[in-house]
Amino acid sequence: MNRQSHAEPILAIASNNQGKIAELRSLLGDAVYVVTLAGLGLESPEETGQTFQENAEFKARYVHDHTGLPALADDSGLEVDALDGRPGVRSARFAGEAATDADNRALLLAELTDVPTTGRTARFVSVIAMVDEDGGLHAARGTCEGVITFQERGANGFGYDSIFELADGQTMAELDPHEKNRRSHRGLAMRHALPAVRAALGLTSDIRDVDAP
Repeated sequence: MNRQSHAEPILAIASNNQGKIAELRSLLGDAVYVVTLAGLGLESPEETGQTFQENAEFKARYVHDHTGLPALADDSGLEVDALDGRPGVRSARFAGEAATDADNRALLLAELTDVPTTGRTARFVSVIAMVDEDGGLHAARGTCEGVITFQERGANGFGYDSIFELADGQTMAELDPHEKNRRSHRGLAMRHALPAVRAALGLTSDIRDVDAP
């Protein structure tokens, strides 16, 4: 990539997930030129870590090692208490390696068929890892508590958003994008990661702050 062709600092995001990329772009704002795995001509690395942090750090280092660019990676998923924390790091592959979001939601609801509302507690978890040009690493974590619904509600978001209900009774998929960024696990993790992201890109306050919940 020709860095001279962009006035903004370049940040490589270790993802091809369009929903995740859109959220990260909205959180980073216009002061950063974001390039994805596809834009870099890189394949998605195999996620073999046992934790969200291991996977996020591995993906960020993978992109940095192949490009030399500052790299950001998010690894996130859903932990359901009644399923002993599953699907966890396998959230995107819960129903199989080629599973769609709809496949994963259907399997999760099926496994919770006989579980009452009081036992359907769950949380979204996000870990954002940032590797700067010198290879320095920073990781930040965010969580969002809720319960799994009995049926899907809402047309926004992606993944498990339409079956994850927040304390106010709305599912994550019923929130508009700005409100989701304000309240979500990924928004919280990014808020914690912003100082490291700004430092890595040589910015001060150009990246927009995520509103506090």
